[in-house]
Amino acid sequence: MEVRATAQNIGAPPRKTRLILTRLPGLTVDQALALLRYLQSPNARSISKVVLSAAANAENNFDLDVDDLVIKRAYADEGPTQRRFRPRSRGRVSPILKRSSHITIILDGREG
Repeated sequence: MEVRATAQNIGAPPRKTRLILTRLPGLTVDQALALLRYLQSPNARSISKVVLSAAANAENNFDLDVDDLVIKRAYADEGPTQRRFRPRSRGRVSPILKRSSHITIILDGREG
């Protein structure tokens, strides 16, 4: 049985978030949380919250044991982009794009 958790409008660009999420599939929940705890990226904290939320969903909604859960998929989709402008010389402007992402974690029971 697959269990899903999502976090929307996280203030981190999806390109940087995907760098962390590519490491997670195949890990158990405890292994993933240990990995995220020691990563240097500030995005790891928001990803660990989503992993904890997926584990809580599995435990409370589906009565699954958290120790038997493995991360099946982890991906980040693009969220809304805030557009800001920085003034430049001679009355011109340069755009600043503040990107956000939607993080999804899918857990599945351990095979075997």
